[in-house]
Amino acid sequence: MVATVSEVLTVGLFPGAFSAKLTRLHGPNRLGAVHAAKQLSAHPISQARDWIEDAQSIAVLTGAGISAESGIPTFRGPGGLWNNRRPEDLATPQAFARDPKLVWEWYVWRRERVAAARPNPGHQALAKLEARGVQCTLITQNVDGLHRAAGSRNLLELHGNLWRERCVVCGREVENHDSAARPLPPRCSCGGMLRPGVVWFGEALPAAAIELAVQAAQHCDVFLVCGTSVVVYPAAALPQRAIAAGARVIEVNLEETPFSQFAHVSLRGKCGELLPQIIRVPPCPEPLI
Repeated sequence: MVATVSEVLTVGLFPGAFSAKLTRLHGPNRLGAVHAAKQLSAHPISQARDWIEDAQSIAVLTGAGISAESGIPTFRGPGGLWNNRRPEDLATPQAFARDPKLVWEWYVWRRERVAAARPNPGHQALAKLEARGVQCTLITQNVDGLHRAAGSRNLLELHGNLWRERCVVCGREVENHDSAARPLPPRCSCGGMLRPGVVWFGEALPAAAIELAVQAAQHCDVFLVCGTSVVVYPAAALPQRAIAAGARVIEVNLEETPFSQFAHVSLRGKCGELLPQIIRVPPCPEPLI
């Protein structure tokens, strides 16, 4: 039985139906082969590499795992705690309204930690994939700016950017990488307070970015899932939409995730080690077949 596209697109709204819907996807895909997720004709790394090389359009979703390889602690991990306060208690509009100086002190601390990080081979491999000229849309849930630092330009930052600031009065946005001390909270030229240009708990993701991400997922030949557990919506719906539209989905993650069983290829390991292999970034070791 073949699931219709409209049937599978409802998965993002009803996550409980995820397994039941995706296990019924056995239709032809855009690369011309019949869906056979667990019956690969080659070594998984070689298979992933072939799909990427044959693809005309690629979409990529990255999460905290790829940034962790650059030394940035995950948002909710042990390194995310600051002055015995949870990020969930600071990254909200209510917290900023209550004590903007305290919230900004936390973001200054986060910026200091991120400033010392550098893009790793995983970031660099994705930037080189885009530089080849293939249609490549990079969708990230990270706010650290490492993808842009690596050279990626066709980039959708779903959760904003740690280095961006937005005025709460006039809406003007600026980027500020200056770590020099300044009065907190900082002020816009109009006199209004500046807030970090990130998406806080309780806020909607930017509609334009989500729309472009959905379009990329629905029109790509290959969808890469890198360093994310794919459990937080709406981003978690993107690889589901890609599968529904006939794309091959490749997962790269340190650990198995709830989505792993649905990926056409699921690779275990670091993004910085595996992405250069499947994207063919020289020099990279040949897979052991």
